[in-house]
Amino acid sequence: MAQKTPMTLAEKLVARAAGRDVVRPGEVITAQVDLAMMHDSGGPRRVAPMLERLQAKLWDPDKVVVISDHYVPAVDAESAGILDLTRKWVKAAGVTKFHDMQGICHVVLPERGHLRPGLFVVGGDSHSPTGGAFGTYMFGVGATEMCGVLVTGEIWLRVPETILLHWTGQLGPGVAAKDMILAMCAKLGMDGGRYQAIQYAGDTLAGLSMQERMTLSNMAAELGAQTGLIAPDTITRDYLQAVGVSAGEIDIASWQTDADAKVAERHDFDAATLSPMVAAPHSPANSAAVAEHRGIVIEQAYIGACTGAKINDLRMAASVLKGRKVASGTRLLIAPASARTTAEAAADGTLATLTEAGAILLSSGCGACAGYGAGVLAENETCIASTARNFKGRMGAGSSKVYLGSPYTVAATAVAGHIVDPRELLA
Repeated sequence: MAQKTPMTLAEKLVARAAGRDVVRPGEVITAQVDLAMMHDSGGPRRVAPMLERLQAKLWDPDKVVVISDHYVPAVDAESAGILDLTRKWVKAAGVTKFHDMQGICHVVLPERGHLRPGLFVVGGDSHSPTGGAFGTYMFGVGATEMCGVLVTGEIWLRVPETILLHWTGQLGPGVAAKDMILAMCAKLGMDGGRYQAIQYAGDTLAGLSMQERMTLSNMAAELGAQTGLIAPDTITRDYLQAVGVSAGEIDIASWQTDADAKVAERHDFDAATLSPMVAAPHSPANSAAVAEHRGIVIEQAYIGACTGAKINDLRMAASVLKGRKVASGTRLLIAPASARTTAEAAADGTLATLTEAGAILLSSGCGACAGYGAGVLAENETCIASTARNFKGRMGAGSSKVYLGSPYTVAATAVAGHIVDPRELLA
């Protein structure tokens, strides 16, 4: 009997998509796409003119998901026009998986049961690696590549190497997955992923909820990786079953890295010694322990985005804000990641805790994280945010400054009016 060739999770996922038993890093393959996801900003308004020039139709409308999240709700005629175009195109193209104004695409996609272990998915947004938290090979593409996928159902791929980021130990109080990823950004830099496949592993991961795992996979983009994978387990299965995926569609055993598979790099981290982290302007790689930024005065605290406004993120903030008030002269804006997140937070009292503390509730959507709509910054303002990026001018005026932190840290800073260690308020 021929000996089985050991493979990483990334190699197994790519091999399945290529119809191969084995693939090796560096090979160029053609992959069959299981699902293509687009949003209103980079989707129909970009690809529709290309498809029209090609006189081409979708290879399979049932394998296309469109989510409006960038221009929602419309704040001007241009935004309304983009949303109108999106709605009309979806109808004309026969796309039935359309989630209009239901939240941010990277959160809505798994919430609606579109992801599961073993799939090969492309998304029209740079934070598409979020799908890797579910054992799905998912990565972002531009409009031209997306057009090719929509017509053919295929995409070429160079089989990636795997970079293993291994975490051991338990996170302490007031420390979250956001702090883990900021620590990795500090160590590896924004090109540490080398556009390869990152896999997060170790016993720390077993203690993280799906929402926390999504934070890690989401910000694989900030490490410069193509995707950010986490091998599926019972936590994955339980989440997917809760959102309506049948047990028969959830294969955990097949999508694990073989024990003797080769990885290109391995980096080890200790969760037990990790403190809350803050990234200074204008890069997530400018991360350091919160103590190094203590005392910096902020005008705005923002809890939002696919990275930092899921239900567990809102609960983190509420645990800090309960019984407290936002500091005078400071505004705390909260934009839940999805409509379902808002409903869940309303049902369990989280929203009441946040608003009683003085938080201002915004609509679900990408919003100020991407410089859209409510919450953008004025000249020279300083903000701390639970978002993924703090690039110059991304959240508003070019002279504004954005610090990144976990929802714990953002909430604590809103109470103090300046950057502070959240553990001081949780003690």
